[in-house]
Amino acid sequence: MKVLLKIDKIQTLFRNNGFWESCKKLSGYAKNFFCAFFVPAGDILFIASGVGDSAHFRTWNVAEELRLHGFRASVTIVDNPNLLKLVDEFKVFIFHKTIHTEKIAKVIEKIKVQKKEIIFDTDDLNFDPKYLMQMDYYKNAGEAEKIQLAKGLGREILEEGYVKVATTTTSYLAKILEEKGKEVFVVKNKICDVELETANDLWKTGKKAKDDFVYLGYFSGTPSHNKDFATITDALVEVMRKYENVKLILAGPLERESNLSEFADRIIILKLVPRGEHYKNIAKADINIVPLESTPFCQAKSELKFFEAGALGVPTVAMRNETFSGAIEDGVTGFLAGNILEWTEKLSRLIEDENLRKTMGEKAREKTLEDYTSKNSHSEEYYNYLREKMEKRR
Repeated sequence: MKVLLKIDKIQTLFRNNGFWESCKKLSGYAKNFFCAFFVPAGDILFIASGVGDSAHFRTWNVAEELRLHGFRASVTIVDNPNLLKLVDEFKVFIFHKTIHTEKIAKVIEKIKVQKKEIIFDTDDLNFDPKYLMQMDYYKNAGEAEKIQLAKGLGREILEEGYVKVATTTTSYLAKILEEKGKEVFVVKNKICDVELETANDLWKTGKKAKDDFVYLGYFSGTPSHNKDFATITDALVEVMRKYENVKLILAGPLERESNLSEFADRIIILKLVPRGEHYKNIAKADINIVPLESTPFCQAKSELKFFEAGALGVPTVAMRNETFSGAIEDGVTGFLAGNILEWTEKLSRLIEDENLRKTMGEKAREKTLEDYTSKNSHSEEYYNYLREKMEKRR
């Protein structure tokens, strides 16, 4: 099953991104994959199912944050043949979307015998099968991956009675995990140092070549955002008819709505790129758009699309929900929109007012640097909990 699952994921990657871009992403995955086999002993070990963007934010980036705050944190993946031996070398184990296999069951049992800490981590609702039917990603997945997803990613670990604590990205997700009897810490997604340096360089040198067009950018990230994008196509049609100087950048796997076909000469299609090139794509936009469906699965999404653009000083218009309302001060650090009328009005204001784009982008960057980087984090309650658990193991 594991081999079939990996084949399914690789086929989906090539189907959505083409040959060369997929090869680039696979080379990045391979680098992280092999690095995850060389794990120095420490305090906290993150165990991830893979090396994609979700693991990037929830394991490598959070491990970096913890190291910057005095912890010895490392990351590995379920395929590490030495996983069982690593139990002896760490005190706290954080499982992120870890597929429950016979090997993982043995690892968990050994951790329990040694009375060490297990923490469940998730950044969306795919641990609960009842939400999966809302996912475009699920519908586009291969058969082997569907079978795995239908079980709920990491559900067995979440339901393990020994596991008392969970970490997640949003207050919305935290409430759902608390309903399952867990103590929950919200550990937000953040930008790692390497990507922050890339964003800072782009910010200093100028984000894009100057021309007479205003560029709206939508960066879908994964093949699961067709319905999200469809929620605002009526607004996009209206503003693109009204403003002939507007172009639309669509990055990543996305099915375009047919009512946008009249603007084909003003739509720029960008392939999904490795994370090292991701910020260069965002920097091509003047306005970042983050539409989402009003479903539990979408409500659970983090604000990373806001702060990735914010690091570059690109202002965002995002769906008004609990998460983005907490991240964006409407009219100051970005705009929030709850219906087509609001989307049209707020996009229009930014299209018409270059100075507003500049000042709002600068405020978004200030917010990002203050709250959304590995070195500038505010998780003291969580850090204290980890210290307490580590002290008990000395």
